[in-house]
Amino acid sequence: MQDLNKTRIERMTQLLEALLNPNEISIIDESHLHAGHVGAKSGKGHFNLVIKSEKFAGLLPLKRHQLVYEALGDMMKTDIHALKIKAGV
Repeated sequence: MQDLNKTRIERMTQLLEALLNPNEISIIDESHLHAGHVGAKSGKGHFNLVIKSEKFAGLLPLKRHQLVYEALGDMMKTDIHALKIKAGV
């Protein structure tokens, strides 16, 4: 699972960089903290994202999160069970 989530983090990073051109990005796999959790049984990961991008300037947190979800696309359905987001400029 650790290798799979490492690959997921690499793909997430690529997708976020392509759409948001962040000047800071950090994705931490927190799946191990959710062992036994219903979402963990599906094999999807739990991640903590810190991202800073000029594209977030002037946007409310909801819109920032929507841009992150847009960038991650289908990964939100296929690979990610939970995503904690801290998005700023």
